[in-house]
Amino acid sequence: MSEIINQRLDAIRQELTKHNLDAFIIPRADEYLGEYVPERNERLLWATEFTGSAGMAIVLKDSAAIFIDGRYTVQVKQQVSPELFSYQSLYDTPQVEWLIEQLGAGKRVGIDSRLHTLAWFEQAEQKLIKADMSLVCVDENPIDIHWHDRPALSSELITLFSHEGAGRNSLEKRQQIGELVAKEGADMALVSALDSFCWLLNIRGSDVPRLPVTLGCALLSANGDMTLFADSNKLPAGFNEHVGSGVEFKDESLLADALAQLDGVKLLADPNTANAWSQLTAKNAGAILIAGSDPVALPKAQKNAAELNGMRESHVRDGVAVSRFLAWLDRKVAANIMHDEAELADKLESFRLSDPLYREPSFDTISATGGNGAMCHYNHLDGTPSKMTMNSIYLVDSGAQYIDGTTDVTRTIAIGDVTAEQQKMFTLVLKGHIALDQAKFPKGTSGQQLDGFARQYLWQHGFDYDHGTGHGVGHFLSVHEGPQRIGKNVNGVALVPGMVLSNEPGYYRADEFGIRIENLVAVVPSTSLANAEREMMEFDALTLIPMDKRLVDKSLLSEAEVNWFNAYHALVFKTISPLMQGEDLVWLTEVTQAI
Repeated sequence: MSEIINQRLDAIRQELTKHNLDAFIIPRADEYLGEYVPERNERLLWATEFTGSAGMAIVLKDSAAIFIDGRYTVQVKQQVSPELFSYQSLYDTPQVEWLIEQLGAGKRVGIDSRLHTLAWFEQAEQKLIKADMSLVCVDENPIDIHWHDRPALSSELITLFSHEGAGRNSLEKRQQIGELVAKEGADMALVSALDSFCWLLNIRGSDVPRLPVTLGCALLSANGDMTLFADSNKLPAGFNEHVGSGVEFKDESLLADALAQLDGVKLLADPNTANAWSQLTAKNAGAILIAGSDPVALPKAQKNAAELNGMRESHVRDGVAVSRFLAWLDRKVAANIMHDEAELADKLESFRLSDPLYREPSFDTISATGGNGAMCHYNHLDGTPSKMTMNSIYLVDSGAQYIDGTTDVTRTIAIGDVTAEQQKMFTLVLKGHIALDQAKFPKGTSGQQLDGFARQYLWQHGFDYDHGTGHGVGHFLSVHEGPQRIGKNVNGVALVPGMVLSNEPGYYRADEFGIRIENLVAVVPSTSLANAEREMMEFDALTLIPMDKRLVDKSLLSEAEVNWFNAYHALVFKTISPLMQGEDLVWLTEVTQAI
């Protein structure tokens, strides 16, 4: 394979020579700058063979480097030739500084400005100018020129998402967001996030794995009128009637022309999420850029009653599917039948597939046995899947896209006997999960302020975990939805009713085991405080799936925590037992018994 990659690097270097460039930067991102990248846009994979979800390569005239984070230090050595690339840290070795060191004054660095945010572009350009170097935007990506067997994009039509399921029609949404655009002093907004314009128009699609959206970009005027730029072959019958008045559909190839006609227009765009090319094109045409956050993000995050109802219903069915999987798993372990991580992930999906409203996983399932569970973003597809072993811990983090909602749940399972130390660590994580679940907080509180609720018991014993505690979740949209988050160093966005977040503290002991307990919760007004002087919020758990009591050290729990654990399992049993039968129901009855 390294011979093929060598040829591809040669092809990229031919383009460098042709355009008098000394380097070319290849990020993992595509032009839509989302978390997931369609196969057609996996340019980093084409140039390096690296399959990780984050990374960057830089090709110089006579060498190349790949930058990866700590998740991929083992994987990169298996996939990327050390003769062709040096391995660098994505976070410890800033790429622009590295380039300055490698090249020196007078050199020209090429980029495809569609694959970088404007914020990144401006920072990189300033640093290079200081070093007497220049950042050059190429008209055509060298990889696109030479990628002759490039996969086609999905040809599936845009899906019209029911107004009943969405709770509001597109016109109402567009007028609401248009008012927010006007408040920012803008005439128009660039809506580049795929889930944002799909939510605005009540449409979905099949263009991106794990994310039910269509590819494209939109311009929304302050009066609520909108132009969607997408593949004109994907327009379904009834589109115009569905989206309502004031929406124009144009082929995505016409976006550049539209941006070039914005002379004098005040254009609201998010420099941290929208690509540099679109904003620079508008600016060069005379548009006045107003930097601001995506005006759709916050309203989209605040689910209405119909959206929340869909989330709740999808979580009940998902609870049945995952519980049936866990029952099956316990039976296999009892029979001493050990499966590998890939077989387990496939079996879990098979239970979800029986639901007619199921579409696909909401992310790649993390199916991790033993020491693999200590890698919190482990993917068994990146290497050879490991087989479960008796007397170990199995961690499974999975989610589903249903037409009425998006799910994400992690359960940590005892395979045979576990140690007292493993029970202790699971119970400390559980205590943090319960503390966050039970938190009550005044209006205006952000996820950063609540993060310590989940970590406090680990901290008291000298432990912690290196990921956030919670991320937002969309309604049949992105499983990682902003702007709301719960974490140590996250934004100050206040949590408001209707937001859905994960509650997922964990603990990871390298090469030994991983523990994570994750439910999705909805932010709701607090009704349990009789004499509250402030407007208070609390969380309502959406996920209804048993937690493994074999991992609990009851002596470490307070009476209130034991009561929470038992009440949660009573609710799980009451809600999903009518939908289970036979040996699955026998299993559910047993595992939800009070401790």
